[in-house]
This record gives sequence, C-alpha cells and structure tokens, in this order.
Amino acid sequence: MATVKLVLAFFISLFQILTPVTALVMNFGESNFFDEWSATDKFTADYCAEIEKNPNEDFIILNLADVQLKDDLVYEEEGEKTEEMIDSLIQKTKPDLITLTGDNAWGTIAYIKLINQIDSYGIPWAPVMGNHDGQCLINEFWAAYLLFKAENCLFEFGPENMGYGNYIINITENGKIIHTLFMVDTHNNAEFTLEDGSTVGGYDHLWDNQIEWYKWAVNGITEIAGKTVESSVFLHIPVCEYKDAWLKAYGSDEHGALASELAPAAIGINGEGVCCSPVNNGFFDVCKGLGSTKNIFAGHDHANNFQIYYEGIRLNYTLKTGYGAYYTDGLMGGTVISVNSDGAAYAEHLYMSN
Repeated sequence: MATVKLVLAFFISLFQILTPVTALVMNFGESNFFDEWSATDKFTADYCAEIEKNPNEDFIILNLADVQLKDDLVYEEEGEKTEEMIDSLIQKTKPDLITLTGDNAWGTIAYIKLINQIDSYGIPWAPVMGNHDGQCLINEFWAAYLLFKAENCLFEFGPENMGYGNYIINITENGKIIHTLFMVDTHNNAEFTLEDGSTVGGYDHLWDNQIEWYKWAVNGITEIAGKTVESSVFLHIPVCEYKDAWLKAYGSDEHGALASELAPAAIGINGEGVCCSPVNNGFFDVCKGLGSTKNIFAGHDHANNFQIYYEGIRLNYTLKTGYGAYYTDGLMGGTVISVNSDGAAYAEHLYMSN
C-alpha cells in the first residue's frame, strides 16, 4: 500500500518536481535567483523580511530539526508518526513563525510532502539548509527553489556564492525592530588547509563572505534601530564553541562533573559528541564582539539537546523532530523560542512521543 501511495504521489507531484528544472532552464542558470551583494552596499530595512509581534503576547517560534525522512518512509509508519508529531507541535504551540534548522528531508517526494504540510498551516516559516538537503533528490537548487516558491515560506536564496538560503527576518513591535533572526547555510563537507600545509576534511562552516555579510547586517540594523538589537542565528552545523562549552562545563565528552561557573546555565545531554567543523572560522568571536547575537540554534546532531550559556551567548541544540534517519527515544519533538517585548529570546524543548 505504501508503495502504491508513493507512486501516486510521484505523478501527483510531477508539476512540483519539474517546476524548479523549468525555472532553471528559463533563467539560464542559477545566478538570477541570488542577490548581488557587496559590503559597501547601504543597508536598508527592506532588505529583511518583517513580522509584527503582538504587544500583548510573546512572539512564539517553533523550531523543527532534522525531519530528514526518505521517500521510502513517508507513507510508512515513520512518516505517518512524523506528520502527526508536527501537527501536534503546531496545535500545542500555535506559533507565530515556524523555523527548520536543516536536513529537512532526504528525498524528492519527502521534500515536497514536508513543504506542502508546513505550508498548509498558513503560518510564516523559515528553513535553513543542512548538509543532507541536496542529497537523495535532484539537487540542492531544486530543494531551495521549492522552498522559495512556497506560499508562506520566507526563504530567500540570498547573496550569490554563499550557499543556498542566507536571509534575515526582523521581528517588530509597534513598527520598531526588537529582534533579528539570521538564517544561514553551513553547507556540507569541506577540505581545509592548516597552517603547517597539511589538509584535513570534515564538516564545513560559515564562509568568510557570510561572516562579512552578517557583520554588515548587524551594523546596518543597529544604525536603523539606534541601538544594538538582540538577534539569534539559525544554522545546521554547530559552531566549534559547542564542543568547547561542553568540555568546559563537564570536563569531558561524557556527562561528568558540572563546572560550578557554568552550572546555572548548562542543561541537557551530549548523546553523540559535537559534530562541528575541524577548523574554527571565528564566527562565534565575531558574534561576541558585535554584541547582538545572544542565541545560536543548531541542528545536525540528533542525540544532543543541550543548551549552555557560554561567554555571553546561549548555544542551543534544537530538538530532533520525527522518525527520519537516526533518533533517540524520548529525545524528539520541537524547540519553542519565546521573544518578549524587550527583544529577549528564551528557548525550551517540547518533547513528544507516539
């Protein structure tokens, strides 16, 4: 029965499957979908998407992480339970915005099915790309184009030569910017040349031009708002400081003794170690120096859920959503981020089970 449903879904989705391919041909390649950007450009408020917060309520963001279903699972029990979990999370939280921290789906039909489900809620939503978001389907542009064209999705391709999907959302209250969300692409795998000339491979990180773009935007928003606006960064592959923070908090990769100076601000578990880049690109230090970003939200590591306040920034793992790829029983659901009228953001996990 599941195989029949998958075949029917393929034919029903044929228009969506072919639309990105047609768009690519009609536009003579990918370049026309990206923005031209230079650090010398003047920053203006209309560069960012904008969502107005109700002054009487916290602004609620529901994050879904690493849904990552394959085509052969979407009509099996794993797919049905994942769809039910997402439905339940939406009903429980009634979010103002839905975010996804990458590895959204792992197949052509799975990607279309997830997009159609999230878009059907009529709620603005904003995904970032993970290292698997170009695999087991046509290609990463194909996935990005479907996100870009979804009716309620805020996804933008962003500046050229920075990957897919680097864009900014401002949360406003009474027309004033109170919090900024930076949605960024941490790419896939890469090879790095070390100072001694040797090379090492591993997960990628933000590129230098992305960091310059981030600095440009933070400074531009500061100028427009007349103050430093608190911000959050959403990415897939965690920055190296996730590993540093855990080691300083607990003394080892295991859940050991909690260091007293980090005890009040370290919660959760490190179930599989931190899978970050082997090379530190300095982005965390840039965030510290500019003083805007107070939260970083990462996916990628399905068995980790820890949150540690480290050197002025809270490093958050977002909770794995659903039954795609590997998962840990009891460690699935969504992460709920509340933004108050002062622009401060606070995150907690909402655990779900079927």
